[in-house]
Amino acid sequence: MAFLHGFLLAFGLILPLGVQNVFVFNQGARQSAFVRALPVVATATLCDWLLILLSVFGVSLLVLEVNWVRWLLIIGGVLFLLYMGWLTWKNAASADQPEKTEEPVAFSPKRQILFAASVSLLNPHALLDTVGVIGTSSLSYAGSDKAGFTTACMLVSLLWFLSLAFAGRLVGRINSGILPLINRISAVIMWGSAVYMCTTLL
Repeated sequence: MAFLHGFLLAFGLILPLGVQNVFVFNQGARQSAFVRALPVVATATLCDWLLILLSVFGVSLLVLEVNWVRWLLIIGGVLFLLYMGWLTWKNAASADQPEKTEEPVAFSPKRQILFAASVSLLNPHALLDTVGVIGTSSLSYAGSDKAGFTTACMLVSLLWFLSLAFAGRLVGRINSGILPLINRISAVIMWGSAVYMCTTLL
């Protein structure tokens, strides 16, 4: 029962369209082969696992109670999302030019890891959601039930990001002309998330 609860809860949290999901999908579509998108999948998954474990053990809640840490996370996240949105929009413009090849706008493994970690960990709202929902729900369980609940949440992350990257790869293969549009949508979502995060400082 605890496993099923964790699975459904984590799936409901991870399903909405957000910066992290868009980035994983985008890289799946951009890479020349699915295996080349595995760095972004692995990084997003490991970051989610870290947040889940911190939430279950109550560590992240203690960190967010320190006001200056919360402000620092939000300001850092806003600046990064603005920059990443600009870079993504620029990549879309490059892909529109026929003389440009698709390869330069596909992120290298190092950039995939860096950007995936940033959009996963520099988003305080994702952290707050994890703490508020998964962390709080885990308080209902102990021992093996808590382990099952936590394992289910972590399994959802792995399966979801693999599926997102694979879906992105399929879209990229079927219609590569849609990739600039995907990039522009990604950029708008990033900028919108940055604006929303700014409102929390007011």
